Amino acid sequence: MLSRKTKDKIKRKIEFIKLFLSSETNHLKKDVSLKKKWFGNDYGGFLVATEFLNRDSIVYSFGVGEDISFDTEIIEKYNCMVFGFDPTPKSINWVKSNQLSQNFKFFDFGIGDTTKTDFFYFPKNPDFVSGSTVEQSNINLDRKIEVQLKTLNDTMSLLEHKKVDVLKMDIEGAEYKVLENILDSDIEIGQILVEFHDRFFPNGKQKTIDILEKLKAHGFLVFGISETYDEISLINKNLIKSK
Repeated sequence: MLSRKTKDKIKRKIEFIKLFLSSETNHLKKDVSLKKKWFGNDYGGFLVATEFLNRDSIVYSFGVGEDISFDTEIIEKYNCMVFGFDPTPKSINWVKSNQLSQNFKFFDFGIGDTTKTDFFYFPKNPDFVSGSTVEQSNINLDRKIEVQLKTLNDTMSLLEHKKVDVLKMDIEGAEYKVLENILDSDIEIGQILVEFHDRFFPNGKQKTIDILEKLKAHGFLVFGISETYDEISLINKNLIKSK
């Protein structure tokens, strides 16, 4: 049985799905069929192309919140390193108060389209964990703190990584600018898993269409779409060629 949160996500997506299904180009469809598995719970999980990971894989998980079910299952399956990032105070405190796998390394900064200190806005609902650095409909502009953001390129330099095998992002609307920055950079990424928050913006549907087109133009193919159409998984076509 679907959880209440999942049902809410499905309801939010009805109009979005209709838009894509009525489109001649139908952007929101799978470009390639691969072996894949859902890692994590209904709320915090993503589809992963399983045959391209092993114990040497590097996984970046941006937007940890208070849910590392995705990260934990990846570690249990592959025994690889997962690097988690989140500047949210609730998330930082949650990580500190839990005993986590040695393969999970946490950093209290977020990802941005530039490396800088920026305002982080808290959600309107104080019971929620996830705020955002982007002004959108889900945040309270009167409640904010300053946080550190780093580009993916600078984060990889800090951690001395030459490539990222899986880049997972649940960053509450900031994904559009961040993906633009990543595509403008010379970064080797195997898979990109992203939750799109188009519902937070008046032109959100078009923003998602546009960034998916740019991802495909840069060689990333959609191989997985969640039941709620929020979480989209893409793979670098060069990985498929090398198989």
